[in-house]
Amino acid sequence: MAKLFIPKNYDPILDLKQTEHAIKTVKDHFQTALSAELRLRRVTAPLFVMKGTGINDDLNGIERPVAFPIKEFNDQEAEVVHSLAKWKRMMLADYDIEEGFGLYTDMNAIRPDEELSNIHSLYVDQWDWERHIGKADYQLDYLKYIVKKIYEVMKRTEFIVYERYPSIKPILPEKITFIQSQDLLDKYPNYTPKEREDAAAKEYGAVFLMGIGNKLSHGEKHDGRAPDYDDWSTETADGFNGLNGDILVWNPILERSFEISSMGIRVSPKVLEKQLDIEGCPERKELLYHKRLLNGELPLSIGGGIGQSRLCMFFLRKAHIGEIQSSIWPDGMRQECKDNNIVLV
Repeated sequence: MAKLFIPKNYDPILDLKQTEHAIKTVKDHFQTALSAELRLRRVTAPLFVMKGTGINDDLNGIERPVAFPIKEFNDQEAEVVHSLAKWKRMMLADYDIEEGFGLYTDMNAIRPDEELSNIHSLYVDQWDWERHIGKADYQLDYLKYIVKKIYEVMKRTEFIVYERYPSIKPILPEKITFIQSQDLLDKYPNYTPKEREDAAAKEYGAVFLMGIGNKLSHGEKHDGRAPDYDDWSTETADGFNGLNGDILVWNPILERSFEISSMGIRVSPKVLEKQLDIEGCPERKELLYHKRLLNGELPLSIGGGIGQSRLCMFFLRKAHIGEIQSSIWPDGMRQECKDNNIVLV
């Protein structure tokens, strides 16, 4: 069932025409700055991949991909990508990208199982990126180093928006705060994961929440992660588990935490086997992507996805992702948005 939050007395700062211009400003500047900061080459990405290869992102493992038969392939099925987490790592190898460099792409996906809301759409657009790393980089400090670089790109983009639209004041804090999901549970033991994220984002303004996918002290995960891309199980120098996390900011329009990016150091062959066993799916080792990784054909890497519409929503102070992108919404949601000055494109 669709969920809708209506901000009190919502009055968008930019009209429809200004918004379209501003979206281009945000996207053009951010991807150029991200490419330069992380030394990423832009590549062309697939909209769909063959079913049964293990290339598609499994997300939490329960979402259904959009699939269709291909006549020229004797009706074998292809799947619209959920994201390109695994595909990108294969491309690092296939493009022979050197250590310290990487790639990024415009990723477009359809996720039919999304619960439609202010921030969730059937249509997903993000920058998927991946960077080749060395053995010495397979550690928490390197993850933090990359997060700080991405955060600097976010701050510069926010300033560009302010320069062009002075009524949109910068609100990101000077630095992003790093928090372990276990520490957040210890601090707010009676909160749900979402409530813990809200509390942290409101307190600090911008946080990187680490160690997502591994079970915490109360026997539950903060949130789900597939076992075959992010490393969420390796013990870190600070005694926690996981070399991944989410960039969250406080969204004053929606009065909640707001996920901008999910990212992490990718599994080594050894960690892949361990996490497949933990999740009870060792049979995946026979799939194309997994075979290539276990055979040592893929480089160590770090990567993630950065929501394009999410970024634009945040920087342009929009209340609904439908003010940024064109998608399908229930009639009731469209009408309620219209009645409350939320203009869906």
